[in-house]
Amino acid sequence: MKEKHLITYKIFKVVLGIVFTLYYRPKYINKKSIPKDGPIIFCGNHMHLFDQNLVCLSTKRMVHYMAKIEYFQSKKTAWFFRLAGCIPVNREIHDKSAKEEGLKLLRKGYALGIFPEGTRNKTNDFLLPFKYGPVSLAQKTNATIIPFAITGQYKFLNNHLNIRFGEGFKVDSNMNLEDANKKLFNKVKELKQEGIKAIKEGEI
Repeated sequence: MKEKHLITYKIFKVVLGIVFTLYYRPKYINKKSIPKDGPIIFCGNHMHLFDQNLVCLSTKRMVHYMAKIEYFQSKKTAWFFRLAGCIPVNREIHDKSAKEEGLKLLRKGYALGIFPEGTRNKTNDFLLPFKYGPVSLAQKTNATIIPFAITGQYKFLNNHLNIRFGEGFKVDSNMNLEDANKKLFNKVKELKQEGIKAIKEGEI
């Protein structure tokens, strides 16, 4: 059974992807680490509204992103986020419905996208503290977590914008969630440091 909104997702991806690519000219590093099938959860830093675009354009798979519920409450944006297969999340509460939807998708072997920081990082901190949702979902569904880090800037053309993927890992049923979350945090931190170093050394 095909995923709901798969057709509109593909249309958005082609049309918006062309514009996005021509404008920002992003680079995708280590895409080969993304599994072609099976349940996966993309997890990485969040610095800009367009971050999910980099993930979606990195794989042929449909990525169901969790997005704040405010986008679904506005007539201007609700239609787009629904047709793009996103999941609404109320960040003010422990949103059980969003979690259940995420579990349902992963159990069907689909791909989920979550920003563990919970919101865009507008501070001077290297990374915001990670929430436990992604590692909890991974443990319950045996999904593979695919860490990534975005570095560079969202500026026209020469901006060094890139996304770097790390090797995926699973959260064993016996693994402590705090340890799993620290592992994810450190992987994303390391990938971000690698990205910044690559930019400074002119590799990107």
